[in-house]
Amino acid sequence: MAMFQREGDNESKDVETVIGSTVKVEGNFVGSGDIVVEGHVAGSMKTSKNLRIGEQAVIKADIEAANIIVAGEVRGHVTCSGRVEILASGKIFGNVDTQTIAVAHGAVLHGKVCMAGHETAEPKAEGKSGK
Repeated sequence: MAMFQREGDNESKDVETVIGSTVKVEGNFVGSGDIVVEGHVAGSMKTSKNLRIGEQAVIKADIEAANIIVAGEVRGHVTCSGRVEILASGKIFGNVDTQTIAVAHGAVLHGKVCMAGHETAEPKAEGKSGK
């Protein structure tokens, strides 16, 4: 099963870019496919697909992706159009903007979370019906 694939899911079968555990990237990294990071990245990362951050990875960058799975450490702003999942070994030190978020027991999240698309309706005034 692919890294981003759940049972019965036919999307994201191929990872386009892997930043290995011995690789250090500095600067602005932009891709259009799935990315797996096992090494170190400083600067910024952006993809229109999925981003997986491995257990040993250290990201000191603002990141943006469709879906993000964090098993390592992220220090920066996280922007996600879909789902952010922080695994038990995962750490995010920065603000998170996403549609949905899942945080496993033992994970670290130090920052503000803003979930777009989940705005609450104005509460209705009690006892002011026109009857």
